[in-house]
Amino acid sequence: MRVDLFDFDLPPDRIALRPARPRDSARLLQVTPGGLADHLVTDLPRLLRRGDVLVFNDTRVIPAQLEGMRGSARIGATLHKREGVREWRAFIRNAKRLKPGDRIDFGAGVQAIASDRGDDGSFLLAFEGDEPVELMLTRAGRMPLPPYIAGKRAVDARDAEDYQTMFAREDGAVAAPTAALHFTPRLMAALAEAGIGHETLTLHVGAGTFLPVKAEDTDAHAMHAEWGRIDAATAARLNAARAAGGRIVAVGTTSLRLIESAAGDDGAIQPFQGDTAIFITPGYRFRGIDGLVTNFHLPKSTLFMLVSALMGLERMQAAYAHAIAAGYRFYSYGDASLLLP
Repeated sequence: MRVDLFDFDLPPDRIALRPARPRDSARLLQVTPGGLADHLVTDLPRLLRRGDVLVFNDTRVIPAQLEGMRGSARIGATLHKREGVREWRAFIRNAKRLKPGDRIDFGAGVQAIASDRGDDGSFLLAFEGDEPVELMLTRAGRMPLPPYIAGKRAVDARDAEDYQTMFAREDGAVAAPTAALHFTPRLMAALAEAGIGHETLTLHVGAGTFLPVKAEDTDAHAMHAEWGRIDAATAARLNAARAAGGRIVAVGTTSLRLIESAAGDDGAIQPFQGDTAIFITPGYRFRGIDGLVTNFHLPKSTLFMLVSALMGLERMQAAYAHAIAAGYRFYSYGDASLLLP
């Protein structure tokens, strides 16, 4: 499909620079074949049905943004995928000043050797020493806010908490599964009281999620792979809930993509562990999920393509036009939508 079909005009003031407080007070746009309805995230217990199951991503964002020096050249690095115990693939700023074999000094006793330059301009960084890389990053790295936020204000101490979900426990993401940022213990208790269950899986979100689609046609766009896992017990419980008439509602496109990667043609979710580079565009037949809670996405992004595949392009264009006119807040710290096809 032509990528420009997924374009739309978004006023800059619709981009949220801070999350709603409290988190579950954000607005929620319900989108169904029957139309649009304005709600709050706290309305979810009455918008879902007893027996439904929400599926969250329990990945934890690491301080993956690094600034360092290669000699006299300043080098920026955004880690986006672990490739070994001490090796990370990274997007590099000022990459023309870096070549394989160069050492980058990130300060605080953290150094890495660059190698294996990819076609996308990324480098493989091998961190030196014996100390766990995660500990090194806590000293030298900072929270990797999306460029549409970091380009408008500085990252600060509040982001260390704001850009982490209540489910975060598995270190490895360089971007938050932002739909789950809206959930609080208070909301989870209300959902449980309403008979709505929840499960967790792990998908370590990569910085490739922020990359614009530069191709003119979706067939020419290559997704970056991300590592994920659904264990056998979780898969079995999800299948049992669906067999009993419950709906599987992914919280976030990361949860959705992993479930769809693990689902067979019959819709049964299988245990999964490994990389996925699934790219969902209109025409895709969904197998493992029945609904989605997600934020509002960028024009011409793979994520707007995904929600258009789920609900139909015209319906999502109308939903986004309504959201813009009604003052909904967009992107990572913005408001949410509930998509029920």
